[in-house]
Amino acid sequence: MRFSTTAIIALSATSSVSAFVAHAPATARHSLMAKRNSALKVATGMTEEILKTNSDFEKSSGYGAMMDLDGIAFSTLKGKALSLQHEDFPKAGEVRAVIPQECFEPDTAVSMAYLSVSAIGTALCTAVGVNMLKVIPATLLTAPIWAAYAAVTGTVAMGLWVLAHECGHGAFSKNRKLQDAVGYIIHSIMLVPYYSWQRSHAVHHQYTNHIELGETHVPEVVEDINEDPKSIGKRQWFVDSFGEENGLAGYGVYQLFLHLVLGWPAYLLIGATGGTGRGVTNHFWPNPLSEPDMPNKELFPGNWKEKVWQSDIGIAAVLGALFAWTATSGLGPMMALYGGPLIVVNAWLVTYTWLQHTDVDVPHFTVENHNYVKGALHTIDRAYDKMDPWGLIDFLHHKIGTTHVAHHFDSSIPHYKAQAATDAIAENFPEFYLKEETPIHKVLWRIARGCTSVVKRGDRWVFENTGFVDKL
Repeated sequence: MRFSTTAIIALSATSSVSAFVAHAPATARHSLMAKRNSALKVATGMTEEILKTNSDFEKSSGYGAMMDLDGIAFSTLKGKALSLQHEDFPKAGEVRAVIPQECFEPDTAVSMAYLSVSAIGTALCTAVGVNMLKVIPATLLTAPIWAAYAAVTGTVAMGLWVLAHECGHGAFSKNRKLQDAVGYIIHSIMLVPYYSWQRSHAVHHQYTNHIELGETHVPEVVEDINEDPKSIGKRQWFVDSFGEENGLAGYGVYQLFLHLVLGWPAYLLIGATGGTGRGVTNHFWPNPLSEPDMPNKELFPGNWKEKVWQSDIGIAAVLGALFAWTATSGLGPMMALYGGPLIVVNAWLVTYTWLQHTDVDVPHFTVENHNYVKGALHTIDRAYDKMDPWGLIDFLHHKIGTTHVAHHFDSSIPHYKAQAATDAIAENFPEFYLKEETPIHKVLWRIARGCTSVVKRGDRWVFENTGFVDKL
């Protein structure tokens, strides 16, 4: 399926209405949003009459920009992010003004209560594992049993990771010493250098979906697909070698393995999936490992270099304990009780960061047309609350995936107040709020196969899927 001129005009019409909605009086907002929704329906195959109405509206308004949609696949966002124009985005103060003020105030007692839930849950899982070891040794033959144990324990322990991440953002408590102590201990146990990641994650927030300075999940840029195929070339190799259906599936499995299994340690060690502006980085060494394209954007400037070394102390202590454990008890028990669950925690982490900032019709931007609010509002809230009938995973992970837009706009908002902030943003800025309802496993599969390299279209970089649009 290739997009026709009809679809292109329809998407441009959505740009027109978005622009007017952003500046319209409150009384006109509902009518204008209805026009925008009509335009989106046209883009997915509705009537030509509605198309003509919106196209005429565009011509009379002077807003909107034609965009070549050839080779761009659509998620259930239906190209919404592509319809947003740079000049229409609200200012940070405008967004902040609609969020209830109490959302910005952490409550130490509440934070500690959530910490106790995650800590007790993880401790209970570990206790079960210790007792399992007495009757089920950790061997290759029993690996499936221990893989199941790792899946459960790692999923529960991910809640601790989320809370340590809140400590790094200053959203856990106003007591900075308590906050840093909690974050440092939890992250060190999980082999995350607390202060190093605190800095790099803040940079990720500042440059969300920035093609040069983004810190995670920055796609490869293709200037000329024929001469510089990169990930697109790898995908084509799979297709040429195994056929279209099997090859695309093989490439998806390959990408899932790279991201969910190898992605997190690769990011910590060499800055994998980070932008080119800072060169090759390492979270345990404060200086860049290669000459950065933008030396003034160094990842660990000034006093952060000392904080990197402080982070390394905690990592060294935990690694020493793990080596001692392995030396006395063997590799099997250590991997069963610690290594396996940690791999699952890391996979959850990559899933969250990958899915919240990536989809086939969500663009990236250059230094000329990126800003903080624009990056935050290109974050996508996902339907993690639908992963199980009771919403247990979303509860265990403190709703980090279903309220991620608000978190990216202001990371000082505690997770237990993020839903109120999310509701305020969605109600007051519906044309900019991105929420995608596709089940998580289907999103992962679409992104793994369809989010390869990006090409430039106007002032944005978009994922190139020519020949695969209707296969994703």
